[in-house]
Amino acid sequence: MASHRDLPAGMVSHIFTNTGNSSFTEFVGSYAPELLPGRNDTLAAPVGDRIPHATTIVAATCAGGVVMAGDRRATSGNIISQRDIEKVFRTDDHSCMGIAGAASTGIEMARLYRVELEHYEKMEGRTLSVAGKANRLATMIRGNLAMAMQGLVVVPLFAAYDPEIDGGRIFGYDVGGGPYEQFQHHAIGSGSIFARGALKKLYREGASPEDTVLTLIQALYDAADDDSATGGPDVTRRIWPVVAVITADGFRRLPDDEVAGYVRTTVDARMTDPDGPVAPLR
Repeated sequence: MASHRDLPAGMVSHIFTNTGNSSFTEFVGSYAPELLPGRNDTLAAPVGDRIPHATTIVAATCAGGVVMAGDRRATSGNIISQRDIEKVFRTDDHSCMGIAGAASTGIEMARLYRVELEHYEKMEGRTLSVAGKANRLATMIRGNLAMAMQGLVVVPLFAAYDPEIDGGRIFGYDVGGGPYEQFQHHAIGSGSIFARGALKKLYREGASPEDTVLTLIQALYDAADDDSATGGPDVTRRIWPVVAVITADGFRRLPDDEVAGYVRTTVDARMTDPDGPVAPLR
C-alpha cells in the first residue's frame, strides 16, 4: 500500500478530511502507525528501570459523581526523578484518567486518548457512553502490549460521571487492556496496596465530594507512609496531590490552594495521630 506521502496533495487532503472512521487511533494507524504508542520497534532491550515511572492513583465514587487523586512523584529505580509530575488528566468534559507505570508512555497515551474521544464526538455528533469510553481505552492499552514487554508498562485508572445512573463509575485495567469495573473505590500503582487499606477503612458510600476528597488525601498519605515510590504532600515546596472531581456539572480540577486546605487538615491530624483516623468497629 502506498504511503500517504506518495499521494497527490489533493487526494491527501480528501483522505484526512473524510476518514470514514470515528476512531482517531485507527485512522493514524492506517496512515502513520509509527506515531502511535507501542508501534515503534526500535527498542532492543528492556528499559523499564531507566525511565521515570508514575506511581499511586486513587479514585472513589461520591454523591453524584466520582473523585480521582494522584501523588506527584516519579521514580527511576530507587531515584526520585521528578517531584511534581502530573498523573491525572482530563479526557473529556465528564471523564478523566490517571496513569501508573512508564510516565512518558502514559502521558502520551492520555493525550492521544483525549483526542480519540474528541474525534469520535466530531465524527458521530455525540459522545461515547461511559462503557464505550472504557472500552476505547482498553484498545489503546492493548496496542501498547509490545512496548510493555520491553518494560514500558502503562496501567491507567479511568473514572467518569455516568448520566444514566447519575453517579460515578471507575474502571481498572490489566497490562493486556482488560477493562474491569471497580465499585466504590480503587487504587493503582506501587502504593496501591496501602491506599486500598485506607480506602476500605475510610470510604463512606454517598459521601459528599468534599468528604471524598479528604478520604483520598488520607489514602495517598498512607501510601506514601509505607511506599518509597509514592510522594507525600511536600509542604516545604508546596507540592500537593492532583485532585479532580467529576459530577453532572463536568470535570473540575481542584486548584492548589484548595487542595492545600485538605492537606493541612490531614497533616494537622497526623501530628497527634501519625497512623491516621481509625474506622469504627460498629
